[in-house]
Amino acid sequence: MTDTPGLKARLRTDLTAAMKARDTLTTGTLRMALAAITTAEVAGDTAKELSEPEVLAVLGKEVRKRTEASEAFAAAGRAELAEKETAEAAVLTSYLPASLTDDEVSDLVSAAVSAVAAETGAEVGPRQLGLVIKKVQAAAEGRADGKRISAAVKQALS
Repeated sequence: MTDTPGLKARLRTDLTAAMKARDTLTTGTLRMALAAITTAEVAGDTAKELSEPEVLAVLGKEVRKRTEASEAFAAAGRAELAEKETAEAAVLTSYLPASLTDDEVSDLVSAAVSAVAAETGAEVGPRQLGLVIKKVQAAAEGRADGKRISAAVKQALS
């Protein structure tokens, strides 16, 4: 497999730098992220090189895992483990594009509602929820959480 210049190569370079600096948190976090990317590449029938958006999606998934684990540890009274998970999420978040603001999500929802209305030629209501969410997620390109998108679409359609 050839290595695409970009995010995956940057992760590997930063891993090497973290290892030389003896930064155990960053080293461990980047190793887990690269392992998740490799797992995604070999999943399925044939191995393939992930594109940049797919690598970003894997990193986003890893950030969500860390955030959920941090919340679970905090609820269980394990503050030291919650802090570790939060720190790992922060390391991975630095590789993701900036999240969309609520106003930007609202703008994407409005555009998607207009597009669905134009395509269907009818009033857009709760029945078209899935179509609108799909369009907003495509436009957001992983820069907004699915829960935020869903909530914004539901609010717009109600």
